[in-house]
Amino acid sequence: MSHALARALSISGHPMLVLPLAVVVIALVQGDRGAAAWAALGFGLFATLVMGFSWWQVRRGRWTHVDASARHERGSLNRFLLVALVAGALLVAWRGTQPLFALGMAMSAAMILVAMLTARWCKLSLHMAFAVFAAWLLRELGIPWMLAALLFAAAIAWSRLALRRHTPRDLVAGALVGSAAGAAFWPLAAQWG
Repeated sequence: MSHALARALSISGHPMLVLPLAVVVIALVQGDRGAAAWAALGFGLFATLVMGFSWWQVRRGRWTHVDASARHERGSLNRFLLVALVAGALLVAWRGTQPLFALGMAMSAAMILVAMLTARWCKLSLHMAFAVFAAWLLRELGIPWMLAALLFAAAIAWSRLALRRHTPRDLVAGALVGSAAGAAFWPLAAQWG
């Protein structure tokens, strides 16, 4: 039972789910259905691109599974994510219609870059980084939203330990990176908005 719960929490806390959900919730609570729809569409397209890349790597025999658990698989996925996020942030910024979305993509790219730069010393948990980042984004809706998201991040941390995907050091590193990105997001957004 606990393994099944850990797996369910890990899947529901995946960066491709937790960050998009936070962005869509913010838009909906603020009454901007159009922004919520565009965010959902954008995240859906991005997830399709990433899953297509992962599937292609497995099909070519370079990865054993789309989960990208092996060190070389994570490195390859992180390089792809970095390029895709930077390109996406630049494209969205160039269009000029969604500056906060572009900033979020840039902050996400920065977290991926930190994971790449620290890979020699730890397997920084991107699940934690993105869950904590999402919690900081939800602070815009009020402290109760942020606290609920942080409780969910703690459950994700437990799941990653239970599944033996990370060590406590990896999770702390991810939480610190997500906190840094989240703490910087709203002040930067205020300057651009």
